[in-house]
Amino acid sequence: MSAEVISIGALLVMFVVGTMLPINLGILAFVATFTVGTASLGLTEDEIFEGFPAKIFVTIVGVTYLFSVARRNGTIDWLVAAGVRLVRGKVALIPWVLFLVAALLTAFGTFTPAAVAILAPIGMNFAYRYQLNPLVVGMMVISGGHAGAFSPLAVSGALVLGLVEQADLHVSAVALFSASFLINLVLSILTYALLAKRPAPLAEGAPEAADNEDLAVSGSPDWRQWLTLACLMALVVGALGFHLEIGFLALAAGALLALVDMKRQEKAVDGVSWSTLLLVAGMMTYIAMLEKAGIIEEISAHAADLGAPVVVALLLCFTVAITSAFASSTAILTAIIPIAVPLLLASHLSAAGLIAALAVSTTIVDTSPFSTNGALVLSNARGVDTRRFYRQVIGYTGGIVALGPVVAWGALVLPWS
Repeated sequence: MSAEVISIGALLVMFVVGTMLPINLGILAFVATFTVGTASLGLTEDEIFEGFPAKIFVTIVGVTYLFSVARRNGTIDWLVAAGVRLVRGKVALIPWVLFLVAALLTAFGTFTPAAVAILAPIGMNFAYRYQLNPLVVGMMVISGGHAGAFSPLAVSGALVLGLVEQADLHVSAVALFSASFLINLVLSILTYALLAKRPAPLAEGAPEAADNEDLAVSGSPDWRQWLTLACLMALVVGALGFHLEIGFLALAAGALLALVDMKRQEKAVDGVSWSTLLLVAGMMTYIAMLEKAGIIEEISAHAADLGAPVVVALLLCFTVAITSAFASSTAILTAIIPIAVPLLLASHLSAAGLIAALAVSTTIVDTSPFSTNGALVLSNARGVDTRRFYRQVIGYTGGIVALGPVVAWGALVLPWS
C-alpha cells in the first residue's frame, strides 16, 4: 500500500473517530503524525516537530487570554453595550457591521487571521450577550475578512498577483478582488438568510436574551477598563500598523492587565480554549507532515493528469478546498498556482478566471475549526455547548467544501473556458 493511500486513509479514520466519539481529534492527529510519519513516510521526529504550528498556537493563546482578562474586568460587557447603542438597538445589523469592518481591515493590508483575531472575540461576545446565532456571527466575520483579502494592498492579493507575474501571466487585480468580494458577500447573504433565525446550541444554564431596549452603558469605564481599551487599541495599531506578531502583543497586554487586577484575574488563564488548541495543533502538525513528505503535491499532480482542462480546473478547485480546510491557505496558494500554470499555458482557460477560482476555493473554507480563523471563532464562543457548536462549524464547512469549488468554477472558469 502506498504512503499516499496510508496517509489519506489515516486522516479519514481519525476524522470519523474524532467526530463520532468523545475524544479530541488533536490527540488522534498527534498519534497518527508520529505513527504514519516514522513508519510509512520515513521522517525523523525532528522533521515531524517542524510542522508544529507554533505561531498559530501563540496567536490563539494570546488572543483568548487577553479577551478572557477583558471579560473579567467588565470591558467586554461595556463594549458590547456601547456597540449595540451605536447601531441604535438593531442587534440584527451587528453581523453585517462585523462583515464590513473585517473586509475593510483586510482590503487595506491586514492579514486575514489578524483581522479575525481582533473581531471574532468581540463578535462572539455580541452573540452571547444578545443571543445571536454564534455560527452566523463567526462565519460572517471570516467571510468579511476574505471578501477584502485579495485587494492589491492585501497580503493574499499581493501574493497571488506576484506569483502570477512570475509565471508571465496576466490577471487583473480588480477582477481578482471583485471575484472574492462578491462570492463572499453572496455566501454571507445566504448564511444570514438561512441560519440567523435558527437557535444557537446553548449550553445548560446559558442566560436569556438581553432586552434590546436595555442599551445604556452602565456608567463610564473605570481606570482598569480604560487601560484595557488602551491595550486593545495598542494591539490593533501594533498588528495593523507595524505588522507585529499579534499573539505576543496579546500576551503582553493580558499580562499587564492581570498584574494591575490580580484578584479578579487569578483564573483568567482558564479562558484559554485549550481543547481547541489541541485540536488545531494536532491537525496542522499532521497536514504539515504530509506537505513535507510531498503527499499534498502528489495529489495535486495526479489531479492535473485526469482529463480535459476544464475538468482538471474543477478538480484543482476541489483539491485546494479540501486541503486548505486542514492547512494554511497561504501555503496552499503558494503551492497550487505554480501547478496550475502549465494547465493555463496549454489550454484556452482564462488565467484570471482559474486563478480567481483557486484563490476563492482555497480561502472560502477557512471556516474550518482546523484553520486559524475557524479555530478563533470556536475558541471564543461563549455560552454554547462546545461539542454541538463544533459539529455545526464542521457541517457548515463541509457544505462549503462541497459547493464552494463548484460555485467558484461555475462562475469564474466555465463561462470563459
